[in-house]
Amino acid sequence: MSEPRSVMRVENLSKHYGDVTVLKSLNFSVAAGQVVGYLGVNGAGKSTTIKILIGSIGDFHGEAQVCGLDLRKDSVAVKRRIGYVPEVALLYDALSPMEYLLFHGRMHSMADQTITQRARALLSVFGLSSRENQPMQSFSKGMKQKVLLAAGTLHDPDVLFLDEPMSGLDANAVLLLKEIILRLAKCGKTIFYSSHMLDVVERLCDRIIILDRGEIVADGSFEHLKSLKKEKSLEAIFGELTSHQSIRGLADDYMGALAL
Repeated sequence: MSEPRSVMRVENLSKHYGDVTVLKSLNFSVAAGQVVGYLGVNGAGKSTTIKILIGSIGDFHGEAQVCGLDLRKDSVAVKRRIGYVPEVALLYDALSPMEYLLFHGRMHSMADQTITQRARALLSVFGLSSRENQPMQSFSKGMKQKVLLAAGTLHDPDVLFLDEPMSGLDANAVLLLKEIILRLAKCGKTIFYSSHMLDVVERLCDRIIILDRGEIVADGSFEHLKSLKKEKSLEAIFGELTSHQSIRGLADDYMGALAL
């Protein structure tokens, strides 16, 4: 059986902001149909990696390709092939979900009829049919997140980048999104999933990359990482690899501060 084709590849990927090094010579490739969990503490370089891979940051060292396209030369072409759901829902609040999705679909050269049909179906899935023509300024964070999820998949992308996609979602919407991610992967879509919800990543992702201070410190399936680190949970593995101070010691210091 032939190996799954690679849809994402980075070689010696580095990023600096002045004297600060954010990413240090990252190397990995991702195959079609993989659900990859991309983990790290705040400031580890997760968001910077994603912004490079979606074509938002072009000033980097090393090589980066998505769908066989060089991000330095073909970032616009890459953007046509990918979907992106950010953590913060920066939407045009004066627009309705349908107006926003029409705008988004036209940016991907979709026909209005296709956009409208698909948008209506997606909004129905997320329970927003009755709100499709209402301005989003009164929407909750979870409702806006659902609109972002609809927008990120509206054009049926080959690769989907998710940055804390469950932020603000209710329990049923979280269950729905998990099922959608698994269905997309079965269809050959590649999911690059960044999150702090380690229990979700443990159950959902078939591969996990852990980043610490701009460097990859672990890369493999949960079972592989568990065998290497002799730990039973992703939370314990993550803590061992990324916590440079004792969690118990820090909690002791916290309680001591309250006693001052």
